[in-house]
Parts: sequence; C-alpha cells; structure tokens
Amino acid sequence: MLRALLSEGEVVAAPPGPGPGYWAGGPSAVLHEGTWWLAYRLRRPVDRGRGYANVVARSDDGVRFIEVARVTSEDLGAASLERPALVVRPDGGWRLYVSCSTAGSKHWWVEALDAGSPAALASGRRTVVLPGGRDEAWKDVVVRVDDGAWAMWACRHPLDGGDDEADRMSSWYATSADGLRWDLRGEALGPGEGWDRRGARVSAVWPAGGGAYEALYDGRASAAENWYERTGAAAGPPGRLRPTAGPVPEEPGPALRYASVVPVPGGLRVYVERTRADGAHDLRTVYVPRPDGESQSV
Repeated sequence: MLRALLSEGEVVAAPPGPGPGYWAGGPSAVLHEGTWWLAYRLRRPVDRGRGYANVVARSDDGVRFIEVARVTSEDLGAASLERPALVVRPDGGWRLYVSCSTAGSKHWWVEALDAGSPAALASGRRTVVLPGGRDEAWKDVVVRVDDGAWAMWACRHPLDGGDDEADRMSSWYATSADGLRWDLRGEALGPGEGWDRRGARVSAVWPAGGGAYEALYDGRASAAENWYERTGAAAGPPGRLRPTAGPVPEEPGPALRYASVVPVPGGLRVYVERTRADGAHDLRTVYVPRPDGESQSV
C-alpha cells in the first residue's frame, strides 16, 4: 500500500497559493451513511498567516468535495491551526478536534467543537481536551469511536529542550468514555533509529482484526526535515504500535504526510498531503485495491 501513495491520484483540494509555504492538507476523512466528509487544513507562509483555517467538506464520490464549514484561527484565538480530526459521535452528532497554536511560543493545545451537523461545527460548543503545558505541546490527533469506545493517538512535542528542539515528536495513546475527558495510556509509537529518529507521528489507524491495528505514520530524521516528513507503516495493539515498512518516498525531500485512511469494500481510500512541483502542498486521494484473499494491510 505504501508504494501506491506515490501514484498521482486525484487532487481533492489545492493550496491557497503557489510556492513553498502554501498548503492544503492534514486531512481527516469519514464515510458516513454513503456520504464522504473531509476536514483539512489550509496554510499560508509563516509571514502571511500560517495555518489560518480548517475546512469541512462533503462529497458523493470521495473525490469532488464541496465546502460546508470553515473554522479559522481567528475564531479560536490561535496563532495557527494544524491538522483537524473529524468524528461522528455515537449519539449522531459531530465533533471536530482542532490543533491550536499559542502565539509567541511552540505550545499547542487541542480542543473539540461539537454540533448537530458538519455545517454547524464552526459555531459548535468548544471544549479544551488536551491543554498541554510548559513542557509539552499536543496536536495532530487521530480519533476513533468503535462500539462507543473512544480512542486517540496524539502527537506530543516536548518543550523542555527549548525552541530548537521542539520539533521532536512521538505518538501517545489515550482512551475516553466521551471523547472529551481523556486518559493518556502512554507512548504508542516513538522515534526510531533511522529515517524516523527525530520523531514519529501517527496519522491513520484502522482495525486489522483480532484486536490488532494497522497504522500509517509520519517521520523525520532531523529538524531540517520538519514540514517534509515521509510516511511509514506500523501495526500492533493500539497502545504499542511497531514500524513494519517504509518510508515513502525512500529519499528525503518532497513531503508525503498526514495520510487518512478509510477502509471501503475491495480496498482502502487514502487521503494524503504531498509536495507538488512548485513547492506548495496539495491534498490528494488514492484508491488502493485489495488483492483477492488479502487483508486490508500495508
């Protein structure tokens, strides 16, 4: 499956401008009652607003999306927004988790917006779910609700080494009864020894059967590769994922990151943020068919 992410696929959302620093990406996809829903982040260069919006959009085919809601950094009092996570609540309502940056620092927090429909999320009820603190920042969460049980994989950035070390990252596993009050269970995936030695950020998780999960994650080998992460695969119990393959691309350079995976009959639909020729990032989707008789794995 990893190799399939290198195919051109189809552009789902274009960046808000040409050139480096303009991004459309950080997707979170949901297929609910036959309709596709997608939340993603829009970003400009650092001196032009950074991550200024999270968009929620709908589609009948998983490729052509129409925007239905937009949450801005100004709305939430944040210096920048990063990857959102979109979830259908067990009671039929909707929730959008938003990663928010504190002005003048490397601190990030995560809050949830709750509403009765995707279109109403921009004005939804706000709850801070991961406040972070002086020594840690939280962002880029992946959230699942299976049979009423809530699970989260959250990216933790340690802040105890100063700003020059704040790009380090690992992924922590958490559980919850309601998706608002979370119990952190521990590190689910940490830095490796090679291409991901600077950090590992879980980007997608889906069941593989027997209590195990498949996952994709972003990694980088150095601070210089921040914003240019590559994608690897992992598997295992939800709180103890282990790398199994990767990365793609094999050599550092263009970004291929923030994959969101939706199992569908016959395969997987994957949304991923990629660098395009002019240095901007666009959001693409790739359908990965499953060979007959094989599980939906990487």
